[in-house]
Amino acid sequence: MSSPDIEAIERILVVGAGTMGRQIAMSAALAGYTATVQDINADMLAAAGADLGTWAATRVGKGKLDSDAASQALSRLSYTTNLQEAAGSADFVIEAATERLDIKKEIFATLGSYTPAHAVLASNSSTLGSSKVAEASGRAEQVCNMHFFNPALVMKCVEVVRHDLTSDATVAVTLELARRLGKQPVLINHEIPGFVANRLMGAIQREALALADAGAATIEDIDTTARTALGHPMGPFELMDLVGLDVITFIAEATYAETSDPADAPHPRVQALEATGRLGRKSGSGFYDYGQGGH
Repeated sequence: MSSPDIEAIERILVVGAGTMGRQIAMSAALAGYTATVQDINADMLAAAGADLGTWAATRVGKGKLDSDAASQALSRLSYTTNLQEAAGSADFVIEAATERLDIKKEIFATLGSYTPAHAVLASNSSTLGSSKVAEASGRAEQVCNMHFFNPALVMKCVEVVRHDLTSDATVAVTLELARRLGKQPVLINHEIPGFVANRLMGAIQREALALADAGAATIEDIDTTARTALGHPMGPFELMDLVGLDVITFIAEATYAETSDPADAPHPRVQALEATGRLGRKSGSGFYDYGQGGH
């Protein structure tokens, strides 16, 4: 395998046309890269294209994006269901597919077979370390995590996580690419369940839930304290509702599966809300109600 080189990166392939995948691709296109979005679902690809077109038009309408820049970025985007074909010309791949290890292993095996020798293969997963798919790729030294945060077009942080075999060149290229996408990367030197952001978030959420369970304060007052005393943009319960209580549970389950630490297990209060369909903002209710006149 040849050593990755940031100057050789011109074409970026994003695998997965969901919310994260499409926004990562748009970030790349806005930064001047040719970006391809691949998904097995043609309807999802069509939805991604329409969504990004609407996003760009809205930004232009608000004066936050130049119309020519928007048109040029959209022209640098393409969509396909053919992973092998798209991989053939990719200099850097960001996998943003479903959080299922069997699917990811299959994707990375295909990427390892069809991408050019210099290509870096990164996973956007926030729960699965890239070591779990590195062997399947056949080029473990060029595999890492490149974890963007939702919404990827807004959030600046990107967690770059190396595994034991990730080369220094791969790390350097991934960090620099994140910077060229207008992000602020952070390097995590070895895999740890939940990486950094989710572990920090989880610790705050666990303490907030413990305080509420003990009756020390209402969830409203706990959130107010986080905002007004700690300077957080929103309180832990508001944040959980924004992320989605099903996602919060999924992250906890994945972390617990790795650590076996009861402190990392899903919280019963979150699970109870999820079981009744109260998933947060996206369902209209969670810890708070978001209907007419809601919180």
